[in-house]
Amino acid sequence: LAPALAGACTVVAKDLRGYGQSPAPPGDPEHTVYSKRAMAADCIAVMQALGHQRFMVMGHDRGARVAYRLALDHPAVVTRLIPLDILPTADVWARMTAASALSAYHWLFLAQPYPLPETLIAAAPGFYVEHTLRSWTKNRTLGCFAPAALAHYRALLGTPERIHAVCEDYRAGASIDRAADEADRKAGRRISCPTLVLWGSDYVGRGGVDPLEIWREWCGGDVRGEQIAAGHFLAEENPDATLAALRPFLREVQPSRSYPGS
Repeated sequence: LAPALAGACTVVAKDLRGYGQSPAPPGDPEHTVYSKRAMAADCIAVMQALGHQRFMVMGHDRGARVAYRLALDHPAVVTRLIPLDILPTADVWARMTAASALSAYHWLFLAQPYPLPETLIAAAPGFYVEHTLRSWTKNRTLGCFAPAALAHYRALLGTPERIHAVCEDYRAGASIDRAADEADRKAGRRISCPTLVLWGSDYVGRGGVDPLEIWREWCGGDVRGEQIAAGHFLAEENPDATLAALRPFLREVQPSRSYPGS
């Protein structure tokens, strides 16, 4: 999506800590290193270093969790929010059933104490990443992913520090991130910027709840949304529909503003 979006605004596509080409520091007992609050602070630092004091933020999956934490913690900085194919972390845990626990088993598996998930994934990292990606697409294949992207994912998940980073990300989600969400809800803090929620028909869309209804509980103002015919990977599986949903929301913004992607 980045080349198409770059025609309308500045695109900053950053790797979260532990992912892509970003450093993967060791975790800590409280999982603060991989908390979404810490990753949101990373985003602020990157954007300020690039000269952007206020900006829109869009993220997918883990990036979307960083994105809405950014909007909650730094409301004066985030002008617009676009979370892709998630529900807030606290809601995922609170609404978990036997069926959802089986389909989203990775939430529980990756959050297990070190070194259990790290050891098991390291035994067959290529199998793990391919099985996971395939199972989250609408047609249950890897066809939507570019060969170079798949090679990149396999290579990175083949390194111990990256596997550890992924697990720490989910350990944070089961503990410190969930606690931050629950504290915001208890205090009545809500996302104040205009928000566009997009979700896949064959992923979050199969969850038995209306994602837009859930997000309206977290947003204090303009919140809208749309279902995209896709599995979990909206950008890869249905880029045209995803762009069509994004463009009207982006057109409302003055060209001088910038757009960071997670």
